[in-house]
Amino acid sequence: MNGVTQMAEQSEMAARVMAWVGQAQDIAGGWISSPAAWSQFAVLALAFVAAVLVNKRLLPVLVRLIAPPEGRETLVATARRFGLKLLPLPVPVLAYAFTAGGEAFTRSLFGSGDVIAFGKRLFLLLAARLLVRDVLTDPFLRLLGRFVLIPVAALYAFGVLDDITAQLDATVIALGNIKFSVLALIRGVIAGSLLFWLGSWSNRQSATYIAKQEVLRPATRVLAVKLAEIAIFGAAFLLLMSIMGIDLTAIAVLGGAFGVGIGLGLQQIAANFVSGMILLLEGQTTVGDYVELDGGEKGTIVKMTARACILETFDGRWIVVPNEHFITTRVVNYSDQGSANRYEAVFSVSYDTDINRVPAIIEAAVGALPFVLAVPDGPDCELKGFGESAVDFGVEYWVNGIDDGRHKYASPVLFAIWNALKAAGIEMPFPHRVVQIKGAVPGVGA
Repeated sequence: MNGVTQMAEQSEMAARVMAWVGQAQDIAGGWISSPAAWSQFAVLALAFVAAVLVNKRLLPVLVRLIAPPEGRETLVATARRFGLKLLPLPVPVLAYAFTAGGEAFTRSLFGSGDVIAFGKRLFLLLAARLLVRDVLTDPFLRLLGRFVLIPVAALYAFGVLDDITAQLDATVIALGNIKFSVLALIRGVIAGSLLFWLGSWSNRQSATYIAKQEVLRPATRVLAVKLAEIAIFGAAFLLLMSIMGIDLTAIAVLGGAFGVGIGLGLQQIAANFVSGMILLLEGQTTVGDYVELDGGEKGTIVKMTARACILETFDGRWIVVPNEHFITTRVVNYSDQGSANRYEAVFSVSYDTDINRVPAIIEAAVGALPFVLAVPDGPDCELKGFGESAVDFGVEYWVNGIDDGRHKYASPVLFAIWNALKAAGIEMPFPHRVVQIKGAVPGVGA
């Protein structure tokens, strides 16, 4: 039964197509034999030629007016550069305007303006083609223009768009108790694609703008980007529901189901999301900080998402840490966007050394290194204790950053200590052991 119905619908569609073709042939035959139609064709040709001539003179003026100064990166300059991309469109737009101006005169003179109306629609088709070919640079928009805008403009130009939309609107698809027309489905797909592309573009623009606001803390900027993203895509979703004719009260049911899902199986995701918001609001841990977690993971925070933070270790590995760990466990933050940190280098000298000379020698050598800071405190060499074979010292020093592998501070400091002690004639001894043998040793002194 369904096969018979499908064949009947296909036959009906074929009959409609043949009717449109026959109607087009009749119209074309009437235009060829009609002096009024030929006069209107002449008007269309004159309008197009006039548009080309006017555009030739107008184009240099428009370029001078629209082109922004070199090096400008403001919002107005960006809009003006986009305006320059629209300059291929004046010819069909002017032709449409000139034709519309002469349409009333042609109708009053010949009592008919079908050719003029057809020409206007062709100029719109030409404008759509130039828009897709020369203006749109985004791959998605160009694809949408090529397979949606130009076909719709062509159907409109040939006067069959209303019939096709009516046929698509009359074709109903049923999924259980839900029924919708093919036209509504197509409209929803196109509108959804445009809205979410626009949302992605707006999100990128807002993120770039917020990232340039240096007066805001890094954590505040990240939070602002996340909130803008949620607002943009939330508005796009609600607008899409409205375009498709879906009752927005149904979202309450969806929200209830989502709440039940959180209660049953999404606790961790919700906890990580809320923890991420808390981290961004407090700003105690942010992108660029070098942290150590309770589990031993160390690294620089390179990205904070709604679910997790990404740490990059000094050897280039990435560790994904759920946001909840930063709230519920102990976290050691070694840095706050390049703050100073203190380190210590331990060394030993011989018992034969005048240890009163050592602090001044080592502090001068370490303080001469370019990365060692004088504020909040300069190098401080302290006596640590008396070992079995040597006197133990330690020098504390401050640097602006983290000794994480990329910034290797310990090695140059140890080299400086070694060279300073050698230059001062101070020995760094190795362990000594005294072995005492009691009793006679067989074979000795015999």
